[in-house]
Amino acid sequence: MAGATMTSRLLGVAREIAYASFMGNHWVASAFQLAFAVPNLFRRLLGEGALTAAFIPIFKQKEMNEGDVEMWRAANAVISAVVLATAAITVLAVLGISVALAVWPYKEETQLMLLLLRMMFPYMPLVCLAAVLIGMANARGHFFVPALGAALLNVVMIASVVVLAPRMGTSLPDQIRGLAIGVVLAGLAQAFFQLPSLQREGYFYEWVSPWRNPTVRQVFRKMLPGSIGVAAFQINVLVISFASFWFEKTIVATFNYSVRLMEFPQGLFGISLATYLLPTLSGLAAEKKYGEFRQTLSQGLSYLAFANLLAAAIALSLAEPIVRLIFERGKFGPDATHRVAIALACLAPGLLMFSMNNILARAFFALNDIKTPMKISVVCLGLNLVFALWLVKPYREAGLAVANTLSASFNTLLLAYALRRKLSRAGMTQLIKTLMVLAPAALIAGLVAASIAWFWEKHLGHVSFLVKLGAVFVPGCAGVLVYWFLSLLGGVTAAKEITNFLLRAKGRIGLG
Repeated sequence: MAGATMTSRLLGVAREIAYASFMGNHWVASAFQLAFAVPNLFRRLLGEGALTAAFIPIFKQKEMNEGDVEMWRAANAVISAVVLATAAITVLAVLGISVALAVWPYKEETQLMLLLLRMMFPYMPLVCLAAVLIGMANARGHFFVPALGAALLNVVMIASVVVLAPRMGTSLPDQIRGLAIGVVLAGLAQAFFQLPSLQREGYFYEWVSPWRNPTVRQVFRKMLPGSIGVAAFQINVLVISFASFWFEKTIVATFNYSVRLMEFPQGLFGISLATYLLPTLSGLAAEKKYGEFRQTLSQGLSYLAFANLLAAAIALSLAEPIVRLIFERGKFGPDATHRVAIALACLAPGLLMFSMNNILARAFFALNDIKTPMKISVVCLGLNLVFALWLVKPYREAGLAVANTLSASFNTLLLAYALRRKLSRAGMTQLIKTLMVLAPAALIAGLVAASIAWFWEKHLGHVSFLVKLGAVFVPGCAGVLVYWFLSLLGGVTAAKEITNFLLRAKGRIGLG
């Protein structure tokens, strides 16, 4: 799962490199990113959250209690409902935007944002359909191929920069429409990419009326609060982005690049692990194996902490070299590098919290509790709004990053406390002991990486691509080695198991 997600995330970084070179952090980039954020929010909420979180436990229960025929019938009812509901929302949204553009005069940047939003809204029903199909494949034990669907999405979006955008005109506001068309084509490709693996499992779509269907009612009743429960961070980003766009036009694009960089390790470890854990925890909860439930959850969080604390330390200590290496070319200049790097450094301390929220929320969903994470997320959403509005004016995108880190930290603490009360004991003693070793190890690794990076910049600078590459990987590798050594010295189970796995893999390759 992590391997497929890594492929997708690497292509996601390549997409952002293409975007950054093409449009930098210009106001046109902010208009595009803000317009894309609206339908893309549904991918966050559904593809990585609420729809699959509500549907997979029910899907698994149908499989265990009623057999394959009723399981597939329930899936088709949910798909029929999703297609109807999202198509209706899309039509209403497109009509509403069209009326707004025809009736009211807008500034150039607002008008472009609304035009792009109208073009990209059909992405929403496609990505919702893909979310259901991916959830079904995951529940049947398929993880690698469904995760590659996101890789295909990124390939199509990169192609839109190269192929479509130059054919839309000569100015950036005209060319950006090619990227909007690419978003819709990417959603289409991702949705239909999931069908072959499901068909091999025996699934074929047929219309099942969703009206009064008990499975549909159950899924949608759970889905709405779950949307807030899983994706408070994404909702916060969207709400604050709208406010920031009218405050200062370049904040949205600048902050978005830092978020995309942070999402690489978050998606690689946090989302992929959470996607795997939901059906696993749901099965254990359905069989009332709560001891194994606690053990599996704690083990998953320990692996997450091992990976993400290292990633956070590297992102914090090497923020500017990383941004310079990845983005600084074309219309993305040194000033944009500096601003994105500051925002990335402010997001880095919250990386573990962002990822833990996804897993802890799914633990509640596996226990058929949607309301608790919803209530907690509402509180943290309010906190984020207060922090962001307080900090955005003096600190721009860095203020938004600090606000998200603070609210995510509160979210994690409240979810962990509520889960402990729900399960009588959360079984997190081993995780806490692991964190007591990993936190100082990450701090030391970050200091080592930052010291080497400072020495590199002072004596070698960043005059060529190879020097820029070395400015990231030489101190980064040193930090990784220090962190890994200290983790093994401290007896961290995840470090030992991953080391043994890599040694066995190396041995198999050598024998081959």
